[in-house]
Parts: sequence; structure tokens; C-alpha cells
Amino acid sequence: MSGRHIHVRVIPDPHALNGRLLSGGVRGQEVHAGSRIPAREMVLDVALLDHPHEFARIFLHELFHFVWVRLGNQCRYTYEQLLMGERAGGELGWSAEMRKLSLTPADVSNRSRRWREYACESFCDTGSWYSSGIAKHPEFTLPGPARHARHRWFAKLCSRDELRF
Repeated sequence: MSGRHIHVRVIPDPHALNGRLLSGGVRGQEVHAGSRIPAREMVLDVALLDHPHEFARIFLHELFHFVWVRLGNQCRYTYEQLLMGERAGGELGWSAEMRKLSLTPADVSNRSRRWREYACESFCDTGSWYSSGIAKHPEFTLPGPARHARHRWFAKLCSRDELRF
């Protein structure tokens, strides 16, 4: 049964460098959290404990990384199709928005690695938004019609009991 657990660690001042999370980072990019899926480990910045809403939003985002890998290709592809049809700026979190802003039309049409990473981050940000009950946040910049479409997609997914990790 221990293989079903996700281990959560909190560390001070996490930074990402070459795919690794470092504590007290003077090098690398500052991050709030990160997950290592094969190790079933999530790491969060200890400073988030002082901000319960932000902790919840970021914790849920990281948790949805574990959901994404379990969805299966067909389900992930339907989410990608939803994204392709949006034609809207904005996102439901900075991790997705920064990737969205760097996409080229070729990334989308070829389903490049950058596109797939964007789709994953968008799914995780959207899952966090959908699940957290947080209505407003400065990072929630996706226009209303696209939010409603994503809400419907997640509601349908949840009704089929496919959110498992």
C-alpha cells in the first residue's frame, strides 16, 4: 500500500536547476513547489504555510501532476483539443501562462514537447482552480468563456470518476 502514497516535503527557498529542486537556492530559478512523479514526491516552499490560500492553490497544482500522468493518452488529448480551440489569451496560473506565451503555431500543430508541457501545466493550473474554490487570483487571467469550457470539461471528467492518482 505504501506505493500509493505521495510524500510531501517542505523546504526553505526552493530553486530549480537542471530539473532538480534545491533548498536555499542561490542558483537556479526560484519556484514555489515541484513534483517528482516516479518518486511520488512533492516539495513545497515552507513560506507557503503562512499563506493558506496560496498553499492550497499550489499544493493542488502539484497534486494534479500526479493525475495528469494517470489520465491516459485519449483523455489528455481531449484536453489538448479543448486548449487548441480556445483562441484566447490568459491562463489560470503563471506556470501555464509563461509556457503559453512562448508557444509558436508550429508547436501547437506539431504537438511539440513545448506544447505538451504547456498542456500539462494548463491542466494542473486548471485543476487547481477548479478544485480550490478560490474565485479570484491575480494569476487567473483566462477569459470567462474559456473558463466555463474548462469547468465543463473538468466536471465531465469528475463525473466519470477519472480523477485518480
